[in-house]
Amino acid sequence: MKAIAFTQSLPISDANALQEMELPMPAPGPHDIRVAVSAVSVNPVDVKVRAGAQPEPGEPRILGFDAVGVVDAIGSRVTRFKAGDRVWYAGDITRPGSNAEFQLVDERIAALAPQNLGDGEAAAMPLTAITAWELLFDRLELDKRDTLGKTLLVVGAAGGVGSILVQLAKTLTGLTVIGTASRPQSQEWVLSLGADAVIDHRQPLDQALQAAGFEQVDFVVSLNQTDHHFDAIIEALKPQGKLALIDDPELIDVRKLKRKSLSLHWELMFTRPMFATDDLQRQHQLLTQVAAMVDKGQLQTTLAEVLGTISATNLKKAHALIESNATIGKLVLAGFGD
Repeated sequence: MKAIAFTQSLPISDANALQEMELPMPAPGPHDIRVAVSAVSVNPVDVKVRAGAQPEPGEPRILGFDAVGVVDAIGSRVTRFKAGDRVWYAGDITRPGSNAEFQLVDERIAALAPQNLGDGEAAAMPLTAITAWELLFDRLELDKRDTLGKTLLVVGAAGGVGSILVQLAKTLTGLTVIGTASRPQSQEWVLSLGADAVIDHRQPLDQALQAAGFEQVDFVVSLNQTDHHFDAIIEALKPQGKLALIDDPELIDVRKLKRKSLSLHWELMFTRPMFATDDLQRQHQLLTQVAAMVDKGQLQTTLAEVLGTISATNLKKAHALIESNATIGKLVLAGFGD
């Protein structure tokens, strides 16, 4: 099968940073479905792994943690899918990724794709939808709280996770949602997704909130540059507030949270598949719920741009764009060229 992989960590400008190659067709394990990949999206995690991982000699690393495709074969214990089903999923960081014609994925972390979205539109959503859902409902447990009259600040709301998190928070909770974005284009994007207000994160967040009429907030979800904003976040949070994050900040002094009894929650959507947790099937369930919400018109795709077919050239372009830190929404590639 055709695949795009890397054999050593190189700058994305290097001709060999990502390479097209022919690799053996994978055989499904007991819980696996084999998917003929139709479309993929590119996430910051792709960039981080490519920049920081050194594959074992002779074992090319295939990236890609979002996909839509059609089930081609199933393992002996698969019960949720059959050949011909159109599925979406975010995969498992410990296994070969979706930048290939065929991929194996555990059925417990995949779901039927939304019927009302094309392949590219759907491929933009799985990883970020899982991350956003787990942030809101597994980490902050907002489904167990009275959220009416409460406020949520989303730092970096124009990115992939922020774009779906804003929608989920507005659709499924009673929160007032304030997003941060710096450019006029990204600010308009955040407001179009349903945010009640947007502030510029180039300013101190606590001061920008007050200027927008918000004295303090109950919850903060920080999606990037947490270390840069950490002190302002603490000032912005009400006593007994909650901070959730997904990035890899430089060292932060968590002792600063004590005076206000603030709690800290970390989210990594790969935790369940990496550790084969007892509730692994939750990702199947939540992707099924998100697909239903999409088909009911309650959520919209976060696709920003389709960069072309799934090729080394287009994947390198996507990695470079993500490294620029100036993207909104999601970048997608669809189909394989000849």
